[in-house]
Amino acid sequence: MNKGLIGIQMSTIKDKIAELGAYGTLKACAELGYHCVEVSQIPMTEENVAGMKKACEEFGIKIAALSAAMEPMMPGMPGEYLTTDFDKIVADCRTLNCDMLRIGMLPMTCMGSREKALDFVKRADEIAGRLKEQGIDLYYHNHHVEFVKYDGEYLLDIIRNHTRYMGFELDIHWIHRGGENPVEFIKKYDGRIRLLHLKDYRIGQIQMPEGPFDPKAFMAAFSDIVEFAEIGEGNLPVKECIEAGFAGGSEYFLIEQDTTYGRDPFESLRISKENLEKMGYADWFFMD
Repeated sequence: MNKGLIGIQMSTIKDKIAELGAYGTLKACAELGYHCVEVSQIPMTEENVAGMKKACEEFGIKIAALSAAMEPMMPGMPGEYLTTDFDKIVADCRTLNCDMLRIGMLPMTCMGSREKALDFVKRADEIAGRLKEQGIDLYYHNHHVEFVKYDGEYLLDIIRNHTRYMGFELDIHWIHRGGENPVEFIKKYDGRIRLLHLKDYRIGQIQMPEGPFDPKAFMAAFSDIVEFAEIGEGNLPVKECIEAGFAGGSEYFLIEQDTTYGRDPFESLRISKENLEKMGYADWFFMD
């Protein structure tokens, strides 16, 4: 393999599903020049799965991975989970010709405790072993919360060191926000990644509150200016991150932008694509 495949993390365009449907949304992605997606925050209804399958076949789109939570983020939260809907999730992978699942984040019930996190990791790795028997790999996606330290060790490294079957989907924005150099951190996970999230990071314009000086209002305005940026419009060394990920085994590079601040997400994806093409990745938008 001499190149990767750049695609869209569908959480970026999740609101388009209600407007265009799954088929129409993926058709619009293909018209933008994207031929790979990762499915997240999209209800896996029979209608949506059928629409995605039809679009993939008609427009030559590869589904890199589906998303699956181990268990509810909070007790009682509705959804499909690997602990209760294993067979249905595997069937969706088969239908969509996909051999990867990804866990989007650690359940909130397991945050703040090394012991609870490790219990989750043990159970997730057991599920990863069961999935591997079905020909499906399970990957864990990081945020900044996994850069909390327990006895001087990052939680994300603890997860890596206590898993045998589960791999990692590293997110360059959240690594940076966690306080690490994403290029160097990606290199540490050589051989454990098949997926990389491309998400740029910028400092937005500070909006000073009007009226008399209020220290609390100033600190809120001063502190809350980190933004998610279109690829190439922020501060991260995206090209170096891609090269480190590719060297470490990543096959899919998914663009994700948690919010586009009023801009149509398809326009944001157009900007990201153009900037990645300028970086030399024009041929990474097509399958061989």
